[in-house]
Amino acid sequence: MAFTVIIHLSGTDPFLAEMDEIPDPEASYVTCTNPRGRDGKNLVFIEPECTRFMFPWHRISFIEAYPSDEDRAKVETFFRE
Repeated sequence: MAFTVIIHLSGTDPFLAEMDEIPDPEASYVTCTNPRGRDGKNLVFIEPECTRFMFPWHRISFIEAYPSDEDRAKVETFFRE
């Protein structure tokens, strides 16, 4: 099951993408699909026909992962009345 992440590359704006699994820190690259701007628009440095992308770890500052629907169901939220 894919989950949405925000990838922060050095020298560019962060962008959204999907990953199938948590990347291995010992690998030399990170694989993702469907990269797009945070506003949902296409990225200028990526060809529209491409489907899978590999970014080298040394270009990535950090990756933020959104919680999956399953994770959200497990989290208890408290509301003030």
